[in-house]
Amino acid sequence: MILSMNRTLIPLVCLGWLAVLPFSRAEQTDQVTFDILVEDYWQYRLRESPLFATATGDRRFNDQLGEVSLADAERRNKAEQEFLNQLKAVDAQKLSTDDQINHAILVRLLNDDLAEYRFGTHLMPITQRNGFHISFPQLYRDVPLESLVDYENYLARLRAFPQYTDGHLELMRAGVASGKVLPAVVLEGWETAIDAQIVADPEHSTLFEPFKKFPTTVAESEHDRLRASARDAISTAVVPSYEKLRSFMAEEYVPRARDTIAASALPDGREFYRHRVRSFTTTDMTPDEVHQLGLAEVERIRGEMQAIIDQLEFDGDFAEFVEFLRSDPQFYATSEEQLMKEVALVLKTMDGKLPQLFAKLPRTPYGIRPVPEYIAPRTTAAYYQTPTGDGTKAGFYYVNTYDLKSRPLFNIEALSLHEAVPGHHLQLALQQEMEGMPTFRRFTDFTAFVEGWGLYSERLGLEAGFYQDPYSNFGRLTMEMWRACRLVVDTGMHYFGWTRAQAIEFLTENSALAKHDIQAEVDRYISWPGQALAYKVGELKIRELRALAEEQLGENFDVREFHNVVLSAGGVPLDVLEANVKGWLETQSTAK
Repeated sequence: MILSMNRTLIPLVCLGWLAVLPFSRAEQTDQVTFDILVEDYWQYRLRESPLFATATGDRRFNDQLGEVSLADAERRNKAEQEFLNQLKAVDAQKLSTDDQINHAILVRLLNDDLAEYRFGTHLMPITQRNGFHISFPQLYRDVPLESLVDYENYLARLRAFPQYTDGHLELMRAGVASGKVLPAVVLEGWETAIDAQIVADPEHSTLFEPFKKFPTTVAESEHDRLRASARDAISTAVVPSYEKLRSFMAEEYVPRARDTIAASALPDGREFYRHRVRSFTTTDMTPDEVHQLGLAEVERIRGEMQAIIDQLEFDGDFAEFVEFLRSDPQFYATSEEQLMKEVALVLKTMDGKLPQLFAKLPRTPYGIRPVPEYIAPRTTAAYYQTPTGDGTKAGFYYVNTYDLKSRPLFNIEALSLHEAVPGHHLQLALQQEMEGMPTFRRFTDFTAFVEGWGLYSERLGLEAGFYQDPYSNFGRLTMEMWRACRLVVDTGMHYFGWTRAQAIEFLTENSALAKHDIQAEVDRYISWPGQALAYKVGELKIRELRALAEEQLGENFDVREFHNVVLSAGGVPLDVLEANVKGWLETQSTAK
C-alpha cells in the first residue's frame, strides 16, 4: 500500500489544488483532518500504483506501470510511517461511528504494510504462480481498449516494461544478498511462464491480441500504424525483458535459492511468521493455536466424510475410497468443453437461487474462463479476478483445465460456489458497488473475510439444494477438509519444522484432492506463508456469528437479513465483523 510523503503539501501534491487549505491544523476538527488524510491516502495510492488505479476505474495513469526500485520502496515506507503518525494524532473518539471503524482499519493496514517492509517481503516480489512477469501477459484483459487513446496508453505500458523489469530485478538482487529468496523446491518449472513470452514472431504474443481486431471506435486508418507499433514494442521491449529475466533467474537467482522451506528459516523468520498469522487471520492467534484448531477441524470433518462412505456402503477403508475417487474415470471430464459446461450449469442453477439467500445482489456480471496455459501447470484448480471499479469489465472465474484427470467433477459444485456466486464474485462486486463508504474501503480486501466468506458460501449450497449426489457432498467436505488441513500444514512447515513431504502426506491422507493439486497447493503455502490460514479462521467466525444470531432471534431469524449485515460493510477484519453482527442483534432485541 502506497501513501503520501508530506502531510503539509498533501492537497497540493496529490490533488492538484491551487491553494492550501484555508485553515491551520490547529483550527481543523479531527473529523476534517481524518477526511483529508483518507482522501490523500487514496489519491497517493492511485498515483503510485497505476495498474491498481486502472483496476479501480481511474484512467489518469493508464500509460504507466509504476516505479519499482529499492529507493522507491524505501520512500514509500517512509511515507507510510509519516501517514500513520498523522493518523494516530487524530482523536478517533471524535470521529463519526463509521469513521472510527475506517480509522481502525486504516491503522491496521498501515501497521501491516510497515511490518512487511521491515521483514523485507518486497525483496521477494514473485512466486512460482504470482508476480509481474505472470500478470503482465494478461494486461490486455485488464485495461480499457475502447479508443485510440486507450491503444496508445497500452503501447506506452508495453514500452515501459524494460524499466519495470529492471526494478524488480533490483529488488530480487537485494533479496539474494540478504538471504530473502524463495525456496528452491517451489521454483521447479520456473521457465514455463517466462519462455511462453519469448516469441520470435511478436504476433504470437498474447499481448498482441488487441491488435488482431479493433473496436469500431478506432479509425481503420490507424490500424496498420498501431499494429506496427505493437510489433515493435513487443520485439524491442517486452521480449528482451523476458530474456533478461530468464538469464537472471538461471544465472543469479535459482542457483542461490534456499534449501529450506520455512518462513522461520528467513532472517527474523519466527517473528515474521507470527506477524503473518496475525495479519492474514486478523486475530491475535498464535501459530500453535492455529495448528491445534486445524487438527480439531480435521478430526471433525473426517468423521463427516466417513459417514458418507458408510452411506455408500463402500467396501474398503478411507484411503481406498479416496483412491477410488482419484482413479475412477466416471469422476473426470474427458474434454475441456465438458468441464466448462459442468461449471456453467452449476453457476446458472445457483444464479436462480440467490434471491432465496440474499436481499441485495450485485449489478456487475461475471464470466468463466480457462486458466492461461502458461501458468496452468503450476497453479491450482481455480481462482477469481475482480471486475474493474468503473463497471467496464466483468468479474471472471478462472477454471484450470490443465491435466483433466486432476480436476474431479465431484468438486465442481463447491469450487464454483466459492469462486463465483454466492462466493467471491457476489461479495466483492457488492463491495465495489457500495455507496457512502470511503473509496479505499471498496477496494481493500481482508483475506480472512473474503476467503472465509468463500468457504462459508460452499456450505450455503446445502441450503440451496446442491450436493444431492453423495459424491458431490463428499467433494464439498474434501474442499472444507482442504482448508482445515491448511491450518495444520502451513503452521507445520513454517513454524514447527515439517518437511514438504510431511505436508503432502497429511493432505493426501485426509482429502480426496488430486495428487497434482496437493503438490501445487503445498508449494503455494511454502511461497506464500500464512495466507492459507485465513480461509478456515474466517469461515468459522462467520458460522459462529450465524449460530449466535439463530439462537438469539429464534423463529425471527432471516438468513437474508443476516447476510446483508455480514456483507454490508464490505471486507473487514473479523473483530469488526463481530462487532457489526452483535450491534445488529442488539437493535433486533430492542425492537421486540
